[in-house]
Amino acid sequence: MKKIFLSGLFLSLIFASACKNDKLQMKSTDAKYPVAKKQPTKLEKHGDVRIDNYFWMRLSDDQKLAPIKDEQTKNVIAYLEAENAYYDKVTEYTKKFQEELFEEMKGRIKEDDSSVPYKDNGYFYISRFETGKQYPIYSRKKGNLEAEEEILFNVNEMSKGYDYYQLGGLNVSMDNKLALFATDTVSRRQYFLRIKNLETGEIYKDIIDNTTGGSVWANDNKTIFYTKKDPTTLRSEKIYRHVLGTPTSEDVMVYHEKDETFGTYVTKSKSDKYIIIGSYSTLSSEAQFLDANNPTGEFTMIQSRENELEYSVSHYKDHFYLLTNKDGATNFKLMKTPVFKTTKENWVDVIPHRKETLLEDFSIYKDYLVLEERTNGLNKIRIKRWDKTEDYYLPFGEETYSANVYGDSEFDTDIIRYSYNSFTTPSSVIDFNMKDKTKDVKKEQEVLGGKFKKENYRSERIWVTARDGKKVAISLVYHKDTKLNKNTPLLQYAYGSYGVTIPDSFSSTRLSLLDRGFVYALAHIRGSQYLGREWYEEGKMLNKKNTFTDFIDCSKYLIDNNYTSSKHLYAMGGSAGGLLMGAIVNMNPELYNGIIAAVPFVDVISTMLDDSIPLTTGEYDEWGNPNTKEYYDYIKSYSPYDQVASKAYPNMLVTTGFHDSQVQYWEPAKWVAKLRELKTDSNILMLHTNMEAGHGGASGRFEALKETAQDYTFFLALENKLGVEAIKL
Repeated sequence: MKKIFLSGLFLSLIFASACKNDKLQMKSTDAKYPVAKKQPTKLEKHGDVRIDNYFWMRLSDDQKLAPIKDEQTKNVIAYLEAENAYYDKVTEYTKKFQEELFEEMKGRIKEDDSSVPYKDNGYFYISRFETGKQYPIYSRKKGNLEAEEEILFNVNEMSKGYDYYQLGGLNVSMDNKLALFATDTVSRRQYFLRIKNLETGEIYKDIIDNTTGGSVWANDNKTIFYTKKDPTTLRSEKIYRHVLGTPTSEDVMVYHEKDETFGTYVTKSKSDKYIIIGSYSTLSSEAQFLDANNPTGEFTMIQSRENELEYSVSHYKDHFYLLTNKDGATNFKLMKTPVFKTTKENWVDVIPHRKETLLEDFSIYKDYLVLEERTNGLNKIRIKRWDKTEDYYLPFGEETYSANVYGDSEFDTDIIRYSYNSFTTPSSVIDFNMKDKTKDVKKEQEVLGGKFKKENYRSERIWVTARDGKKVAISLVYHKDTKLNKNTPLLQYAYGSYGVTIPDSFSSTRLSLLDRGFVYALAHIRGSQYLGREWYEEGKMLNKKNTFTDFIDCSKYLIDNNYTSSKHLYAMGGSAGGLLMGAIVNMNPELYNGIIAAVPFVDVISTMLDDSIPLTTGEYDEWGNPNTKEYYDYIKSYSPYDQVASKAYPNMLVTTGFHDSQVQYWEPAKWVAKLRELKTDSNILMLHTNMEAGHGGASGRFEALKETAQDYTFFLALENKLGVEAIKL
């Protein structure tokens, strides 16, 4: 992308003539933020009229990617670059500290790290990094770990010449000779699917564009099934069959998901016997299967979709096993059905529904069933023999922790592999023998630098009574020398949407805050599934405001109980968590000294009314469909962009990616422009746009660390903890 030089004449076409001084300044030069030009656009729905002064910031993908930019595109890019220039100028005095912080965090990482090898179909597969390199190397060894290493993909070489590069979808054929792989060089999660001959190293000319990156091999080693996206909405909608040696133009579409509120995918059973096409929405799902030895056959439906009936499928012997909410099983249960009698009247319970326990996942092995459960917020791993002679839980001793089973273990084994970590315990990869109950710690995360000692940190879980009487958990971690009082800086984090539960996991980068006196608080608010499926249901649709008030009530509790004060309380969230940040600063801005909203979903009502925007239609069961007035009114009542008002806001850093397909860049850009227009305070407000990245930020491991260093520097600067003469806010 060519850089646009911001001449005074050109800027005058884009921005209002006024430029204002912000309270955070350079030591010798006043920093002036850009004031976006107001160009009113009338938006009307259900008789309600909204005036959007910054609608002009919205560009299409074609406009963004066009080699010759039209006038609107030039104006938008110029505005984003002006905001970036303002950010750079305001934070210039922190650059040296940012670099030192980056090196500090990088210094804790084992640069030449490698994964624990896992065995699949006669080979051990490994991913590893080399010192100083940004990307992984994928390799394998045949038969045993002493065998010669075979390099499959060196992403450091593949990524040369790209500002962004993501490799995914690695999938080796049954005969171990070919590998499917997917690449994204724009950061819009639209992957090119390709095939590599692992014997010759040749990458075939076949290129399949606009895929999800996911694919499966049939058992004939020549037939591939893959998923394509709608090029505009990015909804995964079509499953195709490709045969090696034939043009991709001859690929056969085997399934088209026509319901715009559903997505689709293709996978393979762990037994390798069936290819499964799944369709899903927030509230419903269905699956159909095909014998993997007969790739040109017809798929058979397991159970047709029904509203509020969800199920996922695994295969074992003569049955399909289904994780489902059938029969009102709010927290899900495990059922099974014969392979040739699959409709729901044939389903029978294997693990009944339990009101107090959420069944999150399960794994099937030849002699064992492994269950991943969550009770009272804590996840557990349960092991049952198929012959019913044993049924037990793995013991975990800490109050805040995260444990997860790896899904890549072989089927015929007594060994499960799981990961374990906590706020104070670095991650371990453990092989557990389900037969003799012994465990082998295959790897413990190394925290380099010589300063980290687990016993120097404390973690705890506290419970807050929300305004409606519900108990909300907060997981805390801090250095043992940190005194908890009104002067203690505290960073409160949450997500709170889609049923996603953020784990109480270890972070070596977070140590840079904890070692400087910060407390980190993870609020397990409604919208997650921390306390079961109902916890999610109470934080979505017409209950969405519970997510925001839970977070605020947690903040008030932390202040009232002397963990911190409003002068030292900070909050951070990204994506739907960025929506959370936008809501809380509209509702209770006085509680926070600083906020980071990363790739924030803040223009909720406009986005949900536009079904041409990627992923909108699939979100109706999460937020509601504003084409219905009841949902329109409710969404508008909390939509951060629509609720910006003339009042004081805390210090804020807003980040986005120009190529973001999940939350379009114009949402945070418009939000910042409107905040600048209406806010009455002199606190700092900055927008930083990564012009080369999307929703997940930078792709290289070190570039991602630099972004973390930027974020942490914002909080530390507000606390005057940079170790340099700081500008007083």
